Amino acid sequence: MQGVLRNTLVLRQVAVCCQLSETNQTTVVEFIRLGLTSNHFLEIILFAILFVAFLLILLGNIAVITFTLVDQHLYIPMYFFLRNFSLVEICFTSTFVLRTLYSLLTGAKPISLSGCFLQLSLFFILGICTFFHIALMSFDCYVAIHHPLHYATFMSNRFCLHLVLGCWVVSFFLAFSPLTIILCLPFCRPNIINHFYCDTAPLLQLSCTDTGLIEKVMLVTSVLILPGTLSVTAFSYAYIVYIVTHIQSSASRKKAFSTCSAHLIVVAILYSSSIFRYIGLSQQGRRDFDKVVSFLYCVITQLCSPYIYTLQNEKVKQALKDLVARCCRIYRNRWIVI
Repeated sequence: MQGVLRNTLVLRQVAVCCQLSETNQTTVVEFIRLGLTSNHFLEIILFAILFVAFLLILLGNIAVITFTLVDQHLYIPMYFFLRNFSLVEICFTSTFVLRTLYSLLTGAKPISLSGCFLQLSLFFILGICTFFHIALMSFDCYVAIHHPLHYATFMSNRFCLHLVLGCWVVSFFLAFSPLTIILCLPFCRPNIINHFYCDTAPLLQLSCTDTGLIEKVMLVTSVLILPGTLSVTAFSYAYIVYIVTHIQSSASRKKAFSTCSAHLIVVAILYSSSIFRYIGLSQQGRRDFDKVVSFLYCVITQLCSPYIYTLQNEKVKQALKDLVARCCRIYRNRWIVI
Protein backbone atom coordinates (compact mmCIF):
# COMPACT_ATOMS: atom_id res chain seq x y z
CA MET A 1 0.00 0.00 0.00
CA GLN A 2 2.84 2.36 0.89
CA GLY A 3 4.56 1.51 -2.40
CA VAL A 4 1.41 2.40 -4.35
CA LEU A 5 1.11 5.71 -2.52
CA ARG A 6 4.79 6.49 -3.10
CA ASN A 7 4.48 5.75 -6.82
CA THR A 8 1.35 7.89 -7.00
CA LEU A 9 3.20 10.80 -5.38
CA VAL A 10 6.12 10.41 -7.77
CA LEU A 11 3.77 10.38 -10.76
CA ARG A 12 2.06 13.52 -9.47
CA GLN A 13 5.42 15.28 -9.06
CA VAL A 14 6.45 14.31 -12.59
CA ALA A 15 3.12 15.55 -13.95
CA VAL A 16 3.49 18.85 -12.11
CA CYS A 17 7.05 19.26 -13.37
CA CYS A 18 6.02 18.50 -16.95
CA GLN A 19 3.13 20.93 -16.61
CA LEU A 20 5.47 23.61 -15.34
CA SER A 21 7.95 22.96 -18.14
CA GLU A 22 5.21 23.32 -20.75
CA THR A 23 3.91 26.55 -19.31
CA ASN A 24 7.20 28.17 -18.33
CA GLN A 25 9.72 26.89 -20.86
CA THR A 26 8.31 29.22 -23.50
CA THR A 27 8.24 32.20 -21.13
CA VAL A 28 11.91 31.93 -20.15
CA VAL A 29 13.46 33.91 -22.99
CA GLU A 30 16.30 35.43 -20.99
CA PHE A 31 18.33 35.02 -17.80
CA ILE A 32 19.25 37.64 -15.22
CA ARG A 33 22.89 37.45 -14.13
CA LEU A 34 23.50 38.85 -10.65
CA GLY A 35 27.16 39.48 -11.46
CA LEU A 36 30.05 39.73 -9.02
CA THR A 37 28.39 42.25 -6.70
CA SER A 38 25.28 44.41 -6.33
CA ASN A 39 27.18 47.35 -4.82
CA HIS A 40 27.42 50.18 -7.37
CA PHE A 41 30.72 51.50 -5.97
CA LEU A 42 32.30 48.04 -6.12
CA GLU A 43 31.00 47.63 -9.66
CA ILE A 44 32.96 50.71 -10.72
CA ILE A 45 36.13 49.34 -9.12
CA LEU A 46 35.59 45.92 -10.66
CA PHE A 47 35.03 47.48 -14.08
CA ALA A 48 38.35 49.32 -13.86
CA ILE A 49 40.21 46.21 -12.66
CA LEU A 50 38.63 43.93 -15.23
CA PHE A 51 39.14 46.43 -18.06
CA VAL A 52 42.86 46.82 -17.29
CA ALA A 53 43.27 43.05 -16.87
CA PHE A 54 41.54 42.41 -20.20
CA LEU A 55 43.79 44.93 -21.98
CA LEU A 56 46.89 43.31 -20.47
CA ILE A 57 45.66 39.86 -21.50
CA LEU A 58 45.07 41.06 -25.06
CA LEU A 59 48.39 42.91 -25.29
CA GLY A 60 50.36 40.03 -23.79
CA ASN A 61 48.90 37.35 -26.04
CA ILE A 62 48.97 39.52 -29.18
CA ALA A 63 52.62 40.28 -28.42
CA VAL A 64 53.38 36.55 -28.12
CA ILE A 65 51.70 35.83 -31.46
CA THR A 66 53.51 38.75 -33.11
CA PHE A 67 56.98 37.91 -31.78
CA THR A 68 56.75 34.24 -32.69
CA LEU A 69 55.58 35.10 -36.21
CA VAL A 70 58.05 37.90 -36.98
CA ASP A 71 61.25 36.24 -35.75
CA GLN A 72 62.20 33.23 -37.89
CA HIS A 73 64.41 31.91 -35.07
CA LEU A 74 61.21 31.14 -33.17
CA TYR A 75 59.78 28.87 -35.88
CA ILE A 76 60.06 25.80 -33.68
CA PRO A 77 57.35 23.59 -32.10
CA MET A 78 57.59 25.25 -28.66
CA TYR A 79 56.55 28.64 -29.99
CA PHE A 80 54.06 27.14 -32.42
CA PHE A 81 52.21 25.66 -29.44
CA LEU A 82 52.63 28.88 -27.46
CA ARG A 83 51.19 30.90 -30.35
CA ASN A 84 48.11 28.67 -30.53
CA PHE A 85 47.77 28.77 -26.75
CA SER A 86 47.74 32.58 -26.85
CA LEU A 87 45.02 32.51 -29.51
CA VAL A 88 42.91 30.18 -27.34
CA GLU A 89 43.39 32.48 -24.34
CA ILE A 90 42.25 35.54 -26.28
CA CYS A 91 39.09 33.77 -27.46
CA PHE A 92 38.43 32.21 -24.05
CA THR A 93 38.73 35.48 -22.14
CA SER A 94 36.64 37.40 -24.67
CA THR A 95 33.68 35.02 -24.29
CA PHE A 96 32.78 36.35 -20.84
CA VAL A 97 34.86 39.48 -20.13
CA LEU A 98 33.31 41.64 -22.86
CA ARG A 99 29.78 40.83 -21.70
CA THR A 100 30.74 41.35 -18.04
CA LEU A 101 32.32 44.73 -18.81
CA TYR A 102 29.16 45.76 -20.66
CA SER A 103 27.00 44.73 -17.70
CA LEU A 104 29.21 46.58 -15.20
CA LEU A 105 29.22 49.71 -17.35
CA THR A 106 25.51 49.88 -18.24
CA GLY A 107 23.98 47.89 -15.39
CA ALA A 108 22.30 45.56 -17.91
CA LYS A 109 21.92 42.18 -16.23
CA PRO A 110 19.72 40.24 -18.71
CA ILE A 111 21.16 37.88 -21.30
CA SER A 112 19.07 36.09 -23.90
CA LEU A 113 18.55 32.34 -23.81
CA SER A 114 20.49 31.83 -27.05
CA GLY A 115 23.23 34.24 -25.92
CA CYS A 116 23.62 32.38 -22.65
CA PHE A 117 23.90 29.00 -24.39
CA LEU A 118 26.39 30.42 -26.89
CA GLN A 119 28.53 31.82 -24.09
CA LEU A 120 28.36 28.51 -22.22
CA SER A 121 29.33 26.52 -25.33
CA LEU A 122 32.31 28.74 -26.19
CA PHE A 123 33.43 28.86 -22.57
CA PHE A 124 33.24 25.09 -22.24
CA ILE A 125 34.99 24.23 -25.54
CA LEU A 126 37.74 26.84 -25.20
CA GLY A 127 38.26 25.94 -21.53
CA ILE A 128 38.80 22.29 -22.41
CA CYS A 129 41.15 23.32 -25.21
CA THR A 130 43.19 25.38 -22.72
CA PHE A 131 43.92 22.35 -20.56
CA PHE A 132 44.92 20.27 -23.57
CA HIS A 133 47.27 23.01 -24.79
CA ILE A 134 48.96 23.23 -21.39
CA ALA A 135 49.47 19.46 -21.39
CA LEU A 136 50.73 19.69 -24.96
CA MET A 137 53.30 22.38 -24.14
CA SER A 138 54.56 20.44 -21.14
CA PHE A 139 54.85 17.30 -23.29
CA ASP A 140 56.85 19.29 -25.85
CA CYS A 141 59.28 20.41 -23.12
CA TYR A 142 59.61 16.82 -21.96
CA VAL A 143 60.45 15.57 -25.47
CA ALA A 144 62.96 18.41 -25.98
CA ILE A 145 64.82 17.46 -22.79
CA HIS A 146 64.46 13.69 -22.92
CA HIS A 147 65.16 13.26 -26.65
CA PRO A 148 67.21 16.33 -27.68
CA LEU A 149 68.91 14.62 -30.64
CA HIS A 150 65.67 13.30 -32.14
CA TYR A 151 63.49 16.29 -31.15
CA ALA A 152 63.39 17.92 -34.59
CA THR A 153 62.54 14.60 -36.26
CA PHE A 154 59.92 13.56 -33.73
CA MET A 155 58.21 16.97 -33.38
CA SER A 156 57.87 17.69 -37.10
CA ASN A 157 55.70 20.52 -38.39
CA ARG A 158 53.07 18.10 -39.63
CA PHE A 159 52.97 16.21 -36.33
CA CYS A 160 52.66 19.47 -34.35
CA LEU A 161 49.81 20.62 -36.59
CA HIS A 162 48.03 17.30 -36.04
CA LEU A 163 48.47 17.67 -32.27
CA VAL A 164 46.90 21.15 -32.26
CA LEU A 165 44.04 20.06 -34.50
CA GLY A 166 43.58 17.04 -32.25
CA CYS A 167 43.20 19.34 -29.24
CA TRP A 168 40.36 21.18 -30.96
CA VAL A 169 38.64 18.02 -32.20
CA VAL A 170 38.82 16.30 -28.81
CA SER A 171 37.57 19.48 -27.09
CA PHE A 172 34.51 19.60 -29.37
CA PHE A 173 33.92 15.88 -28.87
CA LEU A 174 34.10 16.05 -25.06
CA ALA A 175 31.90 19.14 -24.91
CA PHE A 176 29.26 17.84 -27.32
CA SER A 177 27.37 15.47 -25.01
CA PRO A 178 26.98 17.70 -21.92
CA LEU A 179 26.19 20.77 -24.00
CA THR A 180 23.54 18.88 -25.97
CA ILE A 181 21.85 17.73 -22.76
CA ILE A 182 21.94 21.23 -21.24
CA LEU A 183 20.47 22.77 -24.39
CA CYS A 184 17.51 20.36 -24.16
CA LEU A 185 16.73 21.16 -20.51
CA PRO A 186 13.46 22.99 -19.76
CA PHE A 187 13.81 26.02 -17.49
CA CYS A 188 10.75 26.75 -15.37
CA ARG A 189 12.18 28.21 -12.19
CA PRO A 190 13.10 31.89 -11.55
CA ASN A 191 15.55 32.84 -14.30
CA ILE A 192 18.16 34.39 -12.00
CA ILE A 193 21.78 33.19 -12.44
CA ASN A 194 23.91 33.79 -9.36
CA HIS A 195 27.07 34.28 -11.40
CA PHE A 196 28.77 36.77 -13.72
CA TYR A 197 28.62 34.46 -16.75
CA CYS A 198 26.58 31.47 -17.89
CA ASP A 199 28.12 28.44 -16.22
CA THR A 200 26.87 24.88 -15.91
CA ALA A 201 26.12 24.74 -12.17
CA PRO A 202 23.95 27.90 -11.99
CA LEU A 203 22.04 26.83 -15.10
CA LEU A 204 21.33 23.35 -13.74
CA GLN A 205 19.79 24.90 -10.65
CA LEU A 206 17.23 26.69 -12.85
CA SER A 207 15.98 23.52 -14.54
CA CYS A 208 12.69 21.98 -13.40
CA THR A 209 13.71 18.43 -14.37
CA ASP A 210 16.01 15.93 -12.73
CA THR A 211 19.62 16.95 -13.51
CA GLY A 212 21.19 13.76 -12.19
CA LEU A 213 22.16 12.55 -15.67
CA ILE A 214 23.85 15.76 -16.76
CA GLU A 215 25.66 16.00 -13.41
CA LYS A 216 27.07 12.52 -13.93
CA VAL A 217 28.05 13.33 -17.52
CA MET A 218 29.73 16.55 -16.35
CA LEU A 219 31.56 14.70 -13.59
CA VAL A 220 32.88 12.05 -16.00
CA THR A 221 33.90 14.75 -18.50
CA SER A 222 35.67 16.75 -15.78
CA VAL A 223 37.52 13.68 -14.55
CA LEU A 224 38.65 12.86 -18.08
CA ILE A 225 39.86 16.40 -18.72
CA LEU A 226 41.28 17.69 -15.44
CA PRO A 227 43.10 14.70 -13.88
CA GLY A 228 43.85 13.37 -17.37
CA THR A 229 45.70 16.45 -18.63
CA LEU A 230 47.11 17.13 -15.16
CA SER A 231 48.81 13.71 -15.12
CA VAL A 232 50.61 14.50 -18.41
CA THR A 233 51.60 17.97 -17.17
CA ALA A 234 52.73 16.71 -13.75
CA PHE A 235 54.79 13.87 -15.24
CA SER A 236 56.48 16.20 -17.73
CA TYR A 237 57.36 18.85 -15.14
CA ALA A 238 58.48 16.20 -12.64
CA TYR A 239 60.98 14.90 -15.20
CA ILE A 240 62.09 18.46 -16.02
CA VAL A 241 62.65 19.23 -12.32
CA TYR A 242 64.60 15.96 -11.99
CA ILE A 243 66.88 16.99 -14.87
CA VAL A 244 67.28 20.50 -13.44
CA THR A 245 68.45 19.13 -10.09
CA HIS A 246 71.35 17.41 -11.88
CA ILE A 247 72.62 20.60 -13.55
CA GLN A 248 76.17 21.28 -12.39
CA SER A 249 76.11 25.07 -12.63
CA SER A 250 74.33 26.64 -9.65
CA ALA A 251 73.43 29.77 -11.67
CA SER A 252 71.86 27.73 -14.47
CA ARG A 253 70.07 25.52 -11.95
CA LYS A 254 68.67 28.56 -10.12
CA LYS A 255 67.50 30.12 -13.39
CA ALA A 256 65.85 26.88 -14.51
CA PHE A 257 64.11 26.48 -11.15
CA SER A 258 62.83 30.07 -11.38
CA THR A 259 61.28 29.40 -14.78
CA CYS A 260 59.77 26.03 -13.75
CA SER A 261 58.37 27.40 -10.49
CA ALA A 262 56.62 30.24 -12.34
CA HIS A 263 55.07 27.75 -14.77
CA LEU A 264 54.01 25.47 -11.94
CA ILE A 265 52.34 28.34 -10.07
CA VAL A 266 50.10 29.05 -13.08
CA VAL A 267 49.35 25.34 -13.50
CA ALA A 268 48.59 24.92 -9.78
CA ILE A 269 46.18 27.89 -9.67
CA LEU A 270 44.41 26.82 -12.86
CA TYR A 271 43.93 23.17 -11.93
CA SER A 272 43.13 23.65 -8.23
CA SER A 273 40.43 26.25 -8.91
CA SER A 274 38.99 24.24 -11.82
CA ILE A 275 38.85 21.00 -9.82
CA PHE A 276 37.16 22.89 -6.98
CA ARG A 277 34.50 24.24 -9.36
CA TYR A 278 33.80 21.21 -11.56
CA ILE A 279 34.51 18.10 -9.50
CA GLY A 280 31.37 17.51 -7.43
CA LEU A 281 29.17 19.66 -9.63
CA SER A 282 25.97 19.19 -7.62
CA GLN A 283 27.55 20.98 -4.65
CA GLN A 284 28.74 23.96 -6.67
CA GLY A 285 27.13 27.25 -7.63
CA ARG A 286 25.46 27.85 -4.23
CA ARG A 287 28.06 30.07 -2.64
CA ASP A 288 29.34 33.51 -3.54
CA PHE A 289 32.84 32.16 -2.95
CA ASP A 290 32.48 30.23 -6.22
CA LYS A 291 32.47 33.55 -8.05
CA VAL A 292 35.84 34.42 -6.55
CA VAL A 293 37.25 31.04 -7.59
CA SER A 294 35.83 31.48 -11.10
CA PHE A 295 37.35 34.96 -11.32
CA LEU A 296 40.67 33.47 -10.22
CA TYR A 297 40.95 30.89 -12.96
CA CYS A 298 39.12 32.90 -15.63
CA VAL A 299 41.05 36.16 -15.28
CA ILE A 300 44.11 35.88 -13.04
CA THR A 301 45.62 32.79 -14.69
CA GLN A 302 44.87 34.18 -18.16
CA LEU A 303 46.60 37.41 -17.14
CA CYS A 304 49.72 35.68 -15.83
CA SER A 305 50.17 33.04 -18.53
CA PRO A 306 51.55 35.09 -21.48
CA TYR A 307 54.01 37.00 -19.31
CA ILE A 308 55.26 33.97 -17.38
CA TYR A 309 55.60 31.76 -20.45
CA THR A 310 57.42 34.43 -22.50
CA LEU A 311 59.13 37.11 -20.40
CA GLN A 312 61.35 34.51 -18.71
CA ASN A 313 62.38 33.14 -22.10
CA GLU A 314 65.64 34.56 -23.44
CA LYS A 315 64.74 33.97 -27.10
CA VAL A 316 61.48 35.86 -26.72
CA LYS A 317 63.27 38.70 -24.93
CA GLN A 318 65.78 38.90 -27.77
CA ALA A 319 62.97 38.84 -30.34
CA LEU A 320 61.30 41.71 -28.48
CA LYS A 321 64.53 43.74 -28.48
CA ASP A 322 65.07 43.09 -32.19
CA LEU A 323 61.49 44.12 -33.00
CA VAL A 324 61.77 47.33 -30.97
CA ALA A 325 65.13 48.12 -32.58
CA ARG A 326 63.68 47.49 -36.04
CA CYS A 327 60.71 49.78 -35.36
CA CYS A 328 63.05 52.48 -34.03
CA ARG A 329 65.22 52.27 -37.17
CA ILE A 330 62.16 52.54 -39.43
CA TYR A 331 60.85 55.52 -37.47
CA ARG A 332 64.29 57.21 -37.49
CA ASN A 333 64.68 56.75 -41.25
CA ARG A 334 61.23 58.20 -41.92
CA TRP A 335 62.00 61.15 -39.64
CA ILE A 336 65.27 61.82 -41.51
CA VAL A 337 63.49 61.71 -44.88
CA ILE A 338 60.86 64.16 -43.65
